[in-house]
Amino acid sequence: MHRFLISAAHKSSGKTTLSIGLGAALKARGLRVQPFKKGPDYIDPLWLGLAAGRPCRNLDFYLSPHEELKAHYARHGHGADVCLVEGNKGLYDGVDLAGSNSNAALARLLDLPVVLVLDACGMTRGVAPLILGYQAFDRELNIAGVILNRLGGARHEAKLRAVIEHYTDVPVLGAVQADPRLQLVERHLGLMPANESAAAERQVGEIAQSIAAQVDLDRLLELTATQTQLPQPLPARASRKNRVRIAIARDAAFGFYYADDLDALSAAGADLVPFDTLRDTRLPAVDGLLIGGGFPECFLAELEANASLRGDIRAAIEAGLPAYAECGGLMYLARSISWQGRTRQMVGAIEADVAMHDKPVGRGYVKLLPNAPHPWLRQFAEARPDAAPVAPIAAHEFHYSSLENIHPQTRFVYRMQRGHGSDGRHDGIIHKNLLASYAHLRSTPACDWAAQFVQFVNSVRNSAMPYRQNGGRR
Repeated sequence: MHRFLISAAHKSSGKTTLSIGLGAALKARGLRVQPFKKGPDYIDPLWLGLAAGRPCRNLDFYLSPHEELKAHYARHGHGADVCLVEGNKGLYDGVDLAGSNSNAALARLLDLPVVLVLDACGMTRGVAPLILGYQAFDRELNIAGVILNRLGGARHEAKLRAVIEHYTDVPVLGAVQADPRLQLVERHLGLMPANESAAAERQVGEIAQSIAAQVDLDRLLELTATQTQLPQPLPARASRKNRVRIAIARDAAFGFYYADDLDALSAAGADLVPFDTLRDTRLPAVDGLLIGGGFPECFLAELEANASLRGDIRAAIEAGLPAYAECGGLMYLARSISWQGRTRQMVGAIEADVAMHDKPVGRGYVKLLPNAPHPWLRQFAEARPDAAPVAPIAAHEFHYSSLENIHPQTRFVYRMQRGHGSDGRHDGIIHKNLLASYAHLRSTPACDWAAQFVQFVNSVRNSAMPYRQNGGRR
């Protein structure tokens, strides 16, 4: 097996493009590549999963304790020929002085050699003290090699190689010339999602060819080989009884879902039924609805034009269809979205309007304290009135929009202990059987939202709600 973490001296060094290229190039050699992404991220994993041909898995210190991270990594890495972990930010960057949630900490936890990507634009002799400093800062870390990125030509490459060879013992695994064709299109939340780009597969192929020609893949595999096998995971047990059908928005406007959350929904008893908010005119016959994050603001005209589906969704929610929406999904379910001087009508199930801004409104990790009446926890609270209060939920948010003209009687299910949420103090809007929030949840043992939601959908289905008439949604 081969395992390594790709990091950099600082963010925006090109490590995501290199990770995509390496994943696709190694897959082209016939290797089974399992990609991972550190931290909360939806967009990079879409690209990494496309490159490797396997869903990318997230590893997040804030949302999971150490033992859970190791088990998660082993479960998905077992059986792969290559485990490729892409870091976030710089190698030693973190939220605290000790760097407890840094890329370096993850490399130590999972015993991963580090491939350091260096943006060498404008650098010559100064690259040596940079590498030496990164080695000296943490002697327990194994920096297996460096990949020089955004070089200015063959002469620049030769100078850097000579300096690194003379002053350090770190091998140069690759030297990638500056090439605008390798740049992935960016948007206000980062890269454009791969699910939006019809040319994504072609671009991944071009990146893979370029990286394969400029990185010594044989040397990379040699330096990251290990004889240590990851433990055999226990077989997944999926519920076969009382399965429910949950419609899930999967299209260019909505695609922010963690692969593990989708697995957890299926294991809990959900059959996910994809639908397209831009093209489908009716909601499928389902027991529940899930709309994740995305970029609805970039598809305002198309979403508004699909009035038939918008009306269908609103009618289903008003009739009691259990529904869950995060961030972009919340925006879509509001009355309207305004962006760049345009205002378009949306579903209208939430009595509020959405305004886009030039800078983030909510960004980073959040802590949510559930208050009554949380629809998914209501049954639990009624069954066990003496139970301990629900612990704060760790989640994350990243949105450039805010809610305006919120109805004064709007009910919120979360109080913000950290983060902005919907209004700076609350998040999680409740309407009928809908829960919609800016916070992105992650299904973990500490917050098994997938199982809670499926159980809620099942309980509502069995209560003969109006939308179940004639065996359909309503």
